[in-house]
Amino acid sequence: MNRPARRDGTPDRNRSSAPKQGARKPQKQAGRQGGVPRLSNAKPARTQNVPVPDPEGYAPSDHGTAPAAPGEQIRLQKVLAQAGVASRRVAEDMIADGRVEVDGEIVVEQGRRVDPNVAVVRVDGVRVLVNENLVHLVLNKPRGWQSTMSDDMGRPCVGDIVAERVAAGQRLFHVGRLDADTEGLLLVTNDGELAHRLMHPSYEVPKTYLAWVHGEVPRSLGNKLRSGIELEDGPVKADKFSVLEASEGRSMVRIVLHEGRKHIVRRLLAEVGHPVERLVRTHVGSVALGDQRPGSLRVLGRDDVGALYKAVGL
Repeated sequence: MNRPARRDGTPDRNRSSAPKQGARKPQKQAGRQGGVPRLSNAKPARTQNVPVPDPEGYAPSDHGTAPAAPGEQIRLQKVLAQAGVASRRVAEDMIADGRVEVDGEIVVEQGRRVDPNVAVVRVDGVRVLVNENLVHLVLNKPRGWQSTMSDDMGRPCVGDIVAERVAAGQRLFHVGRLDADTEGLLLVTNDGELAHRLMHPSYEVPKTYLAWVHGEVPRSLGNKLRSGIELEDGPVKADKFSVLEASEGRSMVRIVLHEGRKHIVRRLLAEVGHPVERLVRTHVGSVALGDQRPGSLRVLGRDDVGALYKAVGL
């Protein structure tokens, strides 16, 4: 379109071409169409494992966040930096000091290359998560939600909370179950070997629960529970038991078990005359629920993942 000219014949660059009278201004794009998810508070925690600038002066590209291609060999110090263990320069010092091992072998040479998708890397004896394709999440399961990835009856379930991640290509599953009326910590992952070991009774990973029960519980009950109670499917022992509050016909207790049988806490406390009114799982191993709000997801940090690996011998 030609600009209007001044009297001297040169184009007038200061004159704007205004829209025609009656033209409609563009509207802001509306929100997403379609159904609204049943739970809207499944947001990531404020603190995620986000790469930070390297204080040693290496370029951000040295800490690249793209997962390694299958079979790709990457320098060990770079793998450690990507995993958030330390800057690349500090990782080199750790290797030189003999603090790093790969697949059970201590590595001291700086040129060592590994495939992070398959290598087992440990620092000071603790396994480091170097495979960026693995996902480890903590979910605070709300009361009334099903511990399933889908539900034929249309009831709210764990799958609803992780739906966006699954749609993005992550193949996630929950580690064990909490019954619908039980709240609290549920691990969600795609790490099959870790999940298998956490659920297997032979590894005896403790689970901690807070229970509000009927009746005033005597403190002497702890000895009885630690000695063992016979249930219809066999005996069960509490690893730890303590009474936190007891008044006006109601008590709050903390109980630690490594058993994973169905409704085990509820059946155990009912057997000794104190039916459960409310039950919350607060810990799996050393991983704590903390003040995480119901229905929310939190990405597990490197130390927590390493502690879980250590607990099951990985």
